[in-house]
Amino acid sequence: MSATNTPDSNTFHIGLCMAGAASAGAYTAGVMDYLLEALQEWQKRKLANWPDTPQHKVVISVMGGASAGGMTALITAASLNNTYIPVSKPTSDVLDEHPENSLYHSWVDMTNVDMMPLLLQTNDIGKNNIMSLLNSSFIDQIAARALKPNKDTWKQMPDFIDPDLKIFTTLTNLQGFKYNISFSGNTGLNNKYYMSIHNDYACFTMKQTTEVKDGWMPLDFKNNLNLDIARNAAMATGAFPIGLLSRELNRKSAHVNGMLFCRDITCRFPVPEPDCDTLNIDGGVINNEPFEKVRTVLNSKTGQGNEAEYEDPNLFKGTVLMIDPFPSQEADDCKKPDRNLINVIRLSLGAILNQVRVKPADLTNAMNENKSGQFLITPTRRRPNLEGKMEDVAGDSAIACGALSGFSGFMNKEFRVHDYFLGRFNCEMFLRNYFTVPPSALEQNDIFKKGYSNINKEQFKAANGNYQIIPIFSPLPTGVYFPIPNFSSGSDWPVIPESKIDAFQPQVKKRVQSILMNAITANGLNKFLLWIGAKVVLNRMLTNSALKAIKDALTGHELLKR
Repeated sequence: MSATNTPDSNTFHIGLCMAGAASAGAYTAGVMDYLLEALQEWQKRKLANWPDTPQHKVVISVMGGASAGGMTALITAASLNNTYIPVSKPTSDVLDEHPENSLYHSWVDMTNVDMMPLLLQTNDIGKNNIMSLLNSSFIDQIAARALKPNKDTWKQMPDFIDPDLKIFTTLTNLQGFKYNISFSGNTGLNNKYYMSIHNDYACFTMKQTTEVKDGWMPLDFKNNLNLDIARNAAMATGAFPIGLLSRELNRKSAHVNGMLFCRDITCRFPVPEPDCDTLNIDGGVINNEPFEKVRTVLNSKTGQGNEAEYEDPNLFKGTVLMIDPFPSQEADDCKKPDRNLINVIRLSLGAILNQVRVKPADLTNAMNENKSGQFLITPTRRRPNLEGKMEDVAGDSAIACGALSGFSGFMNKEFRVHDYFLGRFNCEMFLRNYFTVPPSALEQNDIFKKGYSNINKEQFKAANGNYQIIPIFSPLPTGVYFPIPNFSSGSDWPVIPESKIDAFQPQVKKRVQSILMNAITANGLNKFLLWIGAKVVLNRMLTNSALKAIKDALTGHELLKR
């Protein structure tokens, strides 16, 4: 594949893929915070001509994500034309807000310390008109605050950001893009088989232009260009099905038809002009980890479409880096499946989701374990369980926002604070010890050969003898190093009392009743009888069931002390 631009022989390109995470977007935000801080520190040292500073260049060239990951990609983009101030350590009060950092402010501060009272408000429910199980108005507030024009504070993006940075979010387009396949039949007519695809994308470029090429819409925070589309795209990709409000997105049809990722359909069956209006839910439903799309864009940047090149550390000019708070786990296929109807429904939904998320790329290549073309940052830590015993955990078990399918972070701000700083810590350890190249790359790969020449490179040597792609200049502290704050639980793992959940009971009950009363169209006596039934039986039953499910999930995640 030929590059869109002649690649700089001294530049290494990173394509970031951010997976869906719900409230665990706090973890992804923490990873991004440390990554930007590390690149910023390196750039500062290069500009000041500090001795023993590697001289190669690393740039972020593409950021793509689903759900919380797509939202984080756009919030990060909004931060790049401002002075970036990392939240490198917690203050004495872990609940302090940090409005100076949009990632922290959006994912940790949100709009309240505990978000559940806001999610349970009923002012979004109209007469016979229920839009979602939970009130989603807080998402509009965060999107408006994070993705806004910045003409007065705008500055050029730092050198470690590609000036033609590409950003995209996945979308699950409920109308879909229609197409058909022709069949010749016994009627003598040209019969058509009609289908539709529902994987959609909102694609943006930070390049200073008004031209839309290949569907990449210019995103300009200085001149307020396409910010309304970006806000709606951010909310759309995070619209958890049924739980949160679905979102409408309006784009020019020409932008959609030119989009790289759907062009195989739209080139033959274009969306009618002039506008394309779609109703969307969580992009993670169809593509929760769009690393193959990030790879496609990255290859156009590096000019390396050949797997033999981009998988070889002695040759590669870029890599995909995925941040995934909920990495997939191997299923236990040895268990005999339960044929109970509820279990079959659960397995059916899982099978549908897993099948639609299958990557169309070469699966043999994707299964290769020896890959330099892609890296993964995922939660890992050693934590105390409810009995006080220490245990090593990884994936969703290592994050406090990992319970309730990622919704536990809305229960308590301490959960979000924990995940943010764990994300920073995991990113630091990843950059120090795993995001590396072997010594041979310093001899054979021109990028690292030039970058590490004529300096003392031992300080950038990882424990396994490899060398850091992004150099970390701060010395690793001796002894136990785990920069996570202590919480009200008395440890660095947040635990809340059962009374915290019991306090939500009146609000859960009120919302359940409001949903029940507006779910069915009824008048007069029927409505009165429905109100009596909801008040006496259903409301209490559903409220108690919801609270029990929350408590069980938090207890299973070692977050609730009963």
